[in-house]
Amino acid sequence: MTDPTTPPSPETASPAILRLGTRQSPLAMAQAEETRARLCAAHGWPESAVELVPVIASGDRILDRPLAEIGGKALWTKELDVWLADGTIDAAVHSMKDVETVRPATLTITAVLPRADVRDTLIGADSIATIPAGARVGTSAPRRAAQMLHTRPDLTVVSFRGNVATRLGRLERGEADVTLLAAAGLDRLGVADVGTPLDAATWLPAPAQGAIGIECLAARDDVIALFAAIDHAPSHAAIRAERALLAGLGGTCHSPIAVLTRHDGDTLHLIAALYSPDGTDRVTGEITVPVGAPEQATTLAHQLLADAPAAITRHFQSVG
Repeated sequence: MTDPTTPPSPETASPAILRLGTRQSPLAMAQAEETRARLCAAHGWPESAVELVPVIASGDRILDRPLAEIGGKALWTKELDVWLADGTIDAAVHSMKDVETVRPATLTITAVLPRADVRDTLIGADSIATIPAGARVGTSAPRRAAQMLHTRPDLTVVSFRGNVATRLGRLERGEADVTLLAAAGLDRLGVADVGTPLDAATWLPAPAQGAIGIECLAARDDVIALFAAIDHAPSHAAIRAERALLAGLGGTCHSPIAVLTRHDGDTLHLIAALYSPDGTDRVTGEITVPVGAPEQATTLAHQLLADAPAAITRHFQSVG
């Protein structure tokens, strides 16, 4: 069996038009399979034309500590970044929620697939209100922890990392009473009937949640041209707007940020919230920007930081 932590040798690599890198987790593989299916359908290729090249990312190997303490979102991308640079793969598939806001100038997000369900799903209770008093909420996401503590300060947050199956297993073993997972991930794994999706208008999702992005070298015009056929422009614009908001905030993996983007004709309407990590403080704001200029969402970042108390702003590093 090929070691997924090292690239395949040229001698064993199968002929393909394009090599697509991906993390080896079940959800990441499902996302890569979806990308391959869309690409092959768009170009009339057989499935064998796109080779999936999996890697065990650092973030999947280290599960006993919060991501923010061990390197942040770069732990999901660094192995694939190396493979893009050395030509082992032509493009990489990412959950856009897990991609660092600032990426190397040598790389570009060349396509975003149609965005899936952006909601969080609550597992272990029918609603936030019905979670028993004093219950333990399993999550390692600062946003989810802060949102839950803001709504239910009587609850306790316990660290919960791992893929979907791991977290569901930990919940079943009683390591927490409830947990939260992305509805899109559950759907892509064929378990959409688990838990209760939360209304996105009142429980704002993470930036870029539910979106699959494809990244390649900015100099690879040939790869960029191939992926243009499956780029979903409305989803791509929304992701660009949300990432512009993140860039303007200077947020890190420690920064609780939530945002919901809705399309309205030629505009995007963003509603965002920032929290203090303990959920005590919250500031919200909204903005409407042209679909053709999603980077204008940085204006909302400046507004939020201007309105926020120090308990929130100390966790952000505005880039001006």
